[in-house]
Amino acid sequence: MPWEDMLRAIKKGRKRTKWEQREPYAFWKGNPHVAKNRLDLMKCNLSDQYDWNVRLYYKNWSKVVDEGFNNSKLEDQCTYRSMVPMQHYWPIRRQDKCRDLKFAVEWGNNHTQQAQDIGKAGSKFIEEILTMRNVYDYMFHLLNEYSKLLKYKPTVPSKARRICVESTACKQKGVWKEFLFQSLVKSPSNKPPCELPPPYEPQAIQASMDKIDNIDKQVENWGNVYWNKLNDTNQ
Repeated sequence: MPWEDMLRAIKKGRKRTKWEQREPYAFWKGNPHVAKNRLDLMKCNLSDQYDWNVRLYYKNWSKVVDEGFNNSKLEDQCTYRSMVPMQHYWPIRRQDKCRDLKFAVEWGNNHTQQAQDIGKAGSKFIEEILTMRNVYDYMFHLLNEYSKLLKYKPTVPSKARRICVESTACKQKGVWKEFLFQSLVKSPSNKPPCELPPPYEPQAIQASMDKIDNIDKQVENWGNVYWNKLNDTNQ
């Protein structure tokens, strides 16, 4: 599905269930065999001995493809990373993810308005920043800046073939062909690309990293206090 259509579907899907009526768990669906960190995440799933307030579901992509993606719509299942912890997302440590996830869910269930604000900010980031126009502007600036690093003049190889819409899309079938034509840019933009901001100074980069690190440490301290109290209660 073209991204603009997907974006509208995500926005519609987000409104399908009111915040207060959503299940009080952290939810993830995907293929755990893609990365070691994902396999480790599966240890946090519900078991006979532990409930980390997490519900994890293995996604068999071969079966998904055979089913035509009917039960794997992006708007039904996922969120996106943003930039600032506690503004767009809740930070989770890789080395202690089960305990962090349980505390995050407990905190969210006891601070519903703040948790909802974080969710809304994350959704707003997707809707306002992750637009195709911004993606195209990014691609333009990326290629433009990359070209300045070349130490040779590119030339078209003698055996190169020109790629056009017909050669790219017409050979496809079914939804692949349909989505390629739906995402086709039919005319040039009537606006110039956005202006590329100046590069960050090292001090600005370090300040941003320090801000994120401080927030992460604050959340980590909250978690330690939570687990210490829980352990004292159970003793």
